[in-house]
Amino acid sequence: MNQINQVAIVGGSHGNELIGVYLVKKFQKYPDLIKRTGYKTVSLLGNPQAINAGRRYIDRDLNRCFTGTNLPDGETSIYEEIRAREIQTILQPQGQASVDVIIDLHTTTANMGLCIILGNMHPILLNLAAHLSTINPLVKVYIHEQPRNSGFLRSLSELGFAIEVGAVAQGILDAELFQHTEQIIYAALDYLEQFNQGKINENINTLTLYKSISTVDYPRDENGEIQAMIHPQLQFRDYQPLHPGNPLFLTFDDQEILYEGESTVYPIFINEAAYYEKGIAMYFSQKQVIDI
Repeated sequence: MNQINQVAIVGGSHGNELIGVYLVKKFQKYPDLIKRTGYKTVSLLGNPQAINAGRRYIDRDLNRCFTGTNLPDGETSIYEEIRAREIQTILQPQGQASVDVIIDLHTTTANMGLCIILGNMHPILLNLAAHLSTINPLVKVYIHEQPRNSGFLRSLSELGFAIEVGAVAQGILDAELFQHTEQIIYAALDYLEQFNQGKINENINTLTLYKSISTVDYPRDENGEIQAMIHPQLQFRDYQPLHPGNPLFLTFDDQEILYEGESTVYPIFINEAAYYEKGIAMYFSQKQVIDI
């Protein structure tokens, strides 16, 4: 791709993640904040009904609804599937140019700090992520590779990515994280403008990233009941190395469950509140330094 023509900023795909909701409302009130020369920028609230209800979703997680089976025409009573089709129509109108870049805004109860989530290793995304992590060393880069239309909103576009910030409770605004997210958005928009103008200085040769390798569920009994908690020594230690033999979980009668893997991993999204229903206690990732 030699030219970015349209960029979409989406907040509130999860209705109780308020930083994205109120940033989009701010951009809709003051559109010049996200206006750049050379391409069009639009902002969109992902899940209005869930936002109004103060819930993550109404019927199912909207950020898992952007799949090939849900998007074609067909009858459904599930609100988020209907909304996913509406969003696709907005971002990918038939007979017209689709949005080139999707910036999907999220918050997490896990201690993820400032995180850029990429769904693929496209060179433009890697260089953008390297740029953002260079201008703000607090920015971490997480690779969770998925094919197009894999369910996540960002998978609608080859250049889709998420900004995930935390820790912040569901339904809560955090001013510092709000400001950090806003600045990351402006920096990303500026980078894309410079890309269009051919002014990118390709002097960043490496990128440190965390690449997803597996999910880990909580220990459960035969009825699916959780039998242990995140170990206190692991809580809030996202991106920190977990070595074989380190504590992983703690049972309700104070028995430690140790990590029995053969290699060091880097847990992220540790104890995310919304992932209990998904059977995910954390993701394991590999820390890598790659050439770009």
